[in-house]
Amino acid sequence: MADYYEVLGLSKGASSDEIKKAYRKLALKYHPDKNADNPDAEKKFKEVSEAYEVLSDDKKRQIYDQYGSDALNGAGMGGGPGGFSSSSMEEALRTFMGAFGGGGSEGDIFGSFFGQGFGGGGQEYARQGVSKKAQISISFEDAAKGIEKEIAITNYAECSKCKGNGARSPQDIKACTTCHGSGHVHQSRGFFSMSSTCPHCHGSGKVISIPCTECHGAGKVKQKQKIKVPIPAGIDDGMRLKMAGYGDAGEHGGPPGDLYVYIRVKPHDIFSREGDDLILKLPVSLTEAALGCKKELPRLQSKKPVRLTIPSGTQTGKILRIKGEGLKNVHGHGKGDLLIHVHVETPVNLSSKQKELLEEFQETETASNSPERKSFLDKLKVFF
Repeated sequence: MADYYEVLGLSKGASSDEIKKAYRKLALKYHPDKNADNPDAEKKFKEVSEAYEVLSDDKKRQIYDQYGSDALNGAGMGGGPGGFSSSSMEEALRTFMGAFGGGGSEGDIFGSFFGQGFGGGGQEYARQGVSKKAQISISFEDAAKGIEKEIAITNYAECSKCKGNGARSPQDIKACTTCHGSGHVHQSRGFFSMSSTCPHCHGSGKVISIPCTECHGAGKVKQKQKIKVPIPAGIDDGMRLKMAGYGDAGEHGGPPGDLYVYIRVKPHDIFSREGDDLILKLPVSLTEAALGCKKELPRLQSKKPVRLTIPSGTQTGKILRIKGEGLKNVHGHGKGDLLIHVHVETPVNLSSKQKELLEEFQETETASNSPERKSFLDKLKVFF
């Protein structure tokens, strides 16, 4: 008799988790259904199952550690009534299912192991309908204030004539003759009776002898409808809205799918956005930046202008902020600001008089008039 610890490749002090992990690995490796061409696999499979049966039970493990495997004949082992025998494939499979199923049914265990369905078929489970996508393009202004848009969609709705069952009448729904209403067909594979979804009724256990004349057995009909989509204020380009229940009809009493509406916001000629803040690029002349000035700027959602003071000595890149003049947060968390990015424009196409005045000004310039330029020139001195 082989040592159970050696069979599982473990030391005598292995924990219960290590025993279970080792057994699972070896049981999968030597499972007869996965080793049809290996005649030794069945023997190895029963050996590791016997070892696990003993070592996973604290009482049996204690007896085995003290007295060896022979002593277990008196503890309900060794092939007696209700005991475990290494020649019993039935017991080996029961051990396998217990280790992999965690107390679940055979159908659950083998379904996860082999990717097949086991047990009670013929059940029509409610399934949600297919969800759909749509796209709406709106203007920048509409995105700022919010709007309701009407769109046309096409989806599959439950057939009103057959109420979704696909048959001309309830009497025209018969039990599947291939699976006899179970929804599954069985095949023998070695030591196992394998079950798979019936290819004729696709697992429902029922077939339609005479289909509905409206939907031709589908249970659904294509339907066009117009719906109104409420677009909240502050929505941004690329955001998605969910319209619950506007997708395809569900199956077997399941809920309909949803409609996901993707928003595309057209760019604005003047404004752009960063989050909830509105961005406005404002060009000012050299003299306006130098002397300071007042400006009236447009509002996105009002004809009344907003007043802004440009302080004297303003440089290109200066950002001036007007609180609360931005966009509404799409989730209702307040509003953003209006950020004015100042761009000082160098004059072009100068007249003789303008050149003369600028040259005269240049002669009067001092370092204090251009502190940034002075700082830069001071840094350059180290190179010369």
